[in-house]
Amino acid sequence: MKFESTSSKLLDDAVEEFAKLPGIGRKTALRLALFQLQRESEEVNMFCKSIFDLKDKIKKCKICHNICETEICEICSNSSRDETLICVVESIKDIMSIERTQQFNGLYHVLGGVISPMDGIGPSDLNIKELMGRIEDNNIKEIIFALSPTMEGDTTNFYLYKKLAKYDVDITSIARGISIGDELEYTDEVTLGKSIMLRTPFDDERL
Repeated sequence: MKFESTSSKLLDDAVEEFAKLPGIGRKTALRLALFQLQRESEEVNMFCKSIFDLKDKIKKCKICHNICETEICEICSNSSRDETLICVVESIKDIMSIERTQQFNGLYHVLGGVISPMDGIGPSDLNIKELMGRIEDNNIKEIIFALSPTMEGDTTNFYLYKKLAKYDVDITSIARGISIGDELEYTDEVTLGKSIMLRTPFDDERL
C-alpha cells in the first residue's frame, strides 16, 4: 500500500516499512520513523542490530519447535521439568502465556498452527509427525491439548485425538474456563493457570 509522500523519500521508505508491522497505521509509523530520526546514531544502530540478530540468530528448538538461540531450548534442556508430560500448543506465544501462570512443569510441543481448510492449512502443514515421534521415542505418559477453544482448535484436537489413540498415553485437555472462541494468548493468567491445573480427559464427547 502506497502512502501520501512526505518531504523526504528516505522518510517515506522508513514509514512504509514501519507500517508493515501488525497494528501499525500510517500516523504511528510516521511517529516511529521520526522518533528514530531524533535518536543518537549509536542507539539506532543498536536497534537495527537487535532486529538483525533476531532474524539471523533465533532458531527453532529441534525437539519442541519453541524459539531459542541453541539447538535445544531452555525448557527442553531443563532437567527439573517433567519429561513424561507434553503440552501441545498452537504457537510460541501460547508457551509464553502458560509459562507466566507458573502452573505447568512439563514440556511443550508447538504445532505451528491449527487445521484450517479455509486458510489452506492441513495436518501435513503442522508438526504432528514430530509429536508422534516424541511419543514413540520417549516415556511420555500424558499429552495435554492446550489449543484455543475455536472451531479450528477443536478440529485439530479431534484429529490429534484420533492419531494418538493408538499410543498408551493419557490424553487430556485444558478445562474450559476459557470462553469458546477466545484466543489462548489473550486469556488472563489466573484463568489459564486454573485451566491447566483442572485439565480433563479428552474424548469424543467433548466435541
